[in-house]
Amino acid sequence: MTVLLREAIGDRLRHARTTKRRTLRDISRAAKVSLGYLSEVERGQKEASSELLASICDALELPLGELLHNVAADVSALDQVETTPVEEMADPTEGPAGRPNKRATAKAGSGFEGGRIVSGPRGNDLADLRISPTLRTTIPAPKSKAALAA
Repeated sequence: MTVLLREAIGDRLRHARTTKRRTLRDISRAAKVSLGYLSEVERGQKEASSELLASICDALELPLGELLHNVAADVSALDQVETTPVEEMADPTEGPAGRPNKRATAKAGSGFEGGRIVSGPRGNDLADLRISPTLRTTIPAPKSKAALAA
């Protein structure tokens, strides 16, 4: 998984803004940038120029050097995670001697699909990168009028 620089910058900008409990509108006015463009920069959809980044950082009262240092640390940490070899793991649904592990098999069908890296790293250290599970939820179908009348 390759991380794009614009996504890492956007994550850090959003984290700085939300940590200070500031709104997109507030920062866009202070930075003299459109709200929509600032939103796209935070979501990693637009590459911000150095002048724009400096203006946003001023509005956030965040030194540009600190932002770039934190982004570099995030990208470096993700590169290290990618290049670290992972040993092949045994099938968790198999117990000893190849017999099915009922507990693991039941959990496997519970909608847990693995993990994903949480957007917006917290803090400044590698230890602050978190992984959270991705859960799938279903919405029940509405009951028919006949079932409601009964």
